[in-house]
Amino acid sequence: MPVLPRYLGLVGPTASGKTAAALAIAQRWPVEVISIDSALVYRGMDIGTAKPSAAELAAVPHHLINIRDPLHAYSAAEFAADARRLMTEITARGKLPLLVGGTMLYLKALRDGLDDLPRADLAIRAELLVQAERDGWPALHEELALVDPVTAARLNPADSQRISRALEVYRATGQPLSSYHTTQSIAAADGSTGATAQNGIDNPDALLISLEPMDRAWLHQRIAQRFDDMLSSGLLDEVITLRARGDLHPDLPSMRCVGYRQVWEALEGLWPMSELRDKGIAATRQLAKRQITWLRSTPDRRVVACDAPDALGQVLQLAQDFLGAPR
Repeated sequence: MPVLPRYLGLVGPTASGKTAAALAIAQRWPVEVISIDSALVYRGMDIGTAKPSAAELAAVPHHLINIRDPLHAYSAAEFAADARRLMTEITARGKLPLLVGGTMLYLKALRDGLDDLPRADLAIRAELLVQAERDGWPALHEELALVDPVTAARLNPADSQRISRALEVYRATGQPLSSYHTTQSIAAADGSTGATAQNGIDNPDALLISLEPMDRAWLHQRIAQRFDDMLSSGLLDEVITLRARGDLHPDLPSMRCVGYRQVWEALEGLWPMSELRDKGIAATRQLAKRQITWLRSTPDRRVVACDAPDALGQVLQLAQDFLGAPR
């Protein structure tokens, strides 16, 4: 793993205030934003992803937003390669890369790399699908918890794609999926000068600020308000337009994004439309919980309580300590 250029990272669960904090930083220092959000890459998915507005996008250069059609996936490995290239280009322009988002797998891929995973085994995948149709994905999630509790802990029991892949890897190799993501962490822990130490932990050229709520109720209220805003802004019509294309389906990574999946299922009649709000809010809260769990396993982050009255001031002070006085 090559050493990354100097950068500032701003992470946190959904609805924690990352966009506002990023714009405040951009008003004071010469930065360009690199999005680390797996939903913002998709074109035509604006409302349900809480994509920055046109004015916000114009206020500071943003990268890795609107770069994929919803029909096409975008992997963590692709993100790492694109982000590394962009960081080099931004640095060459005399600016600082500001990484902003909550897709922690993307950040891990960039900073630590991803270990090589076994190739897909279509026969095992087919067996798992048959089992899921018979027993349900929550039952397979319970099976995964027995053989790979680390991976199971960060997955929603209804996350069929990731549960299937984790069980597929275990059945094919006898090793849990989580074991393929530990090499870099072990290297850092034993004091070696691996990519993690160079790109994250104890790196004087990297600052990772994490916005995390001290009171979950505060975040839950913001999540509910934001989902209500999405519904009133036309989320339902946005998904109707996407479905009308005819080439998208609910198993695509884009349509599995929180909010889009719940609207799609409601439109399919899988449950009453009257339940959409509650299901969307519940799914978003589950996403936030998984993000916070992952963040707490990131030792080099500097935590700012996003529900504190002076949260933005704390973020700006940390940025100033790292970057110097504003321009």
